[in-house]
Amino acid sequence: MAQIIDGKKISSDVKMMVAKEAKALTQKGINICLAVVIVGDDPASRVYVNSKKKACELVGFESREFALDKNTTEQELLNLVDKLNADDTVNGILVQLPLPKQIDENKIIERISPLKDVDAFHASNVGKIMIGDYNFLPCTPSGCMDLIKSTGVKITGKNAVVVGRSNIVGKPMAMLLLHESATVTICHSKTKDLAKACKEADILVAAVGVPKLIKGDMIKEGAVVIDVGMNRLEDGKLCGDVDFESAKEVAGYITPVPGGVGPMTIATLMRNTLTAAKIQNGITE
Repeated sequence: MAQIIDGKKISSDVKMMVAKEAKALTQKGINICLAVVIVGDDPASRVYVNSKKKACELVGFESREFALDKNTTEQELLNLVDKLNADDTVNGILVQLPLPKQIDENKIIERISPLKDVDAFHASNVGKIMIGDYNFLPCTPSGCMDLIKSTGVKITGKNAVVVGRSNIVGKPMAMLLLHESATVTICHSKTKDLAKACKEADILVAAVGVPKLIKGDMIKEGAVVIDVGMNRLEDGKLCGDVDFESAKEVAGYITPVPGGVGPMTIATLMRNTLTAAKIQNGITE
């Protein structure tokens, strides 16, 4: 029976550390501010934005929300990003995805200053992850690494399998595992024998967005299983990309959904915003 990796507890520890450092900066006259932009009225986006605002409040950051109409033009959003880039009182900029179809997401991401890109989606920040010399890490993969390390399992030399190749999770996740000297395999929709690949993983990260895709019989005995999936079933319940009930009988460690990766993503966003504030104020320790 697997040990459950408690994302809520670990994320709470990260936020406490951020709050402590933020308080010390405030005493030096440095107030930290995260600007969050939401376009339209997507219910899931609203939930995420609200949780980010709540986290800012908890760690002592100022949170500025810019809620734009769903018919906002690309140019209007670009103008807002330019304004936030130029505002020295704003340390981090987050544009909540997805954006309405009239707006090119890549164009918006590339417009955000790399030093304020606390999501670490800008090509400059992504490239720095590739060479291992970065200021920020994408929130979800970074949070996943914290969860893996919390188990005490040594990553060096382990077989790590990442299911999913998105720019936001899959690809950077593979890079971070590689930086820790794991032997990494990336699987995706064209992988010929997914079950065989997963079965060889000492560390398995599922980030593909397919409910309960990974069954217990696809998991190696004692493996660390990190479930990034967040899927809503027809009955309204949330589930991950891993079939938790069968997987927990085989895995050594496993994250639940909800309560696993999700809280870590937001905690890492707070940590990235703190890092951004330090860099912008010339604080290097």
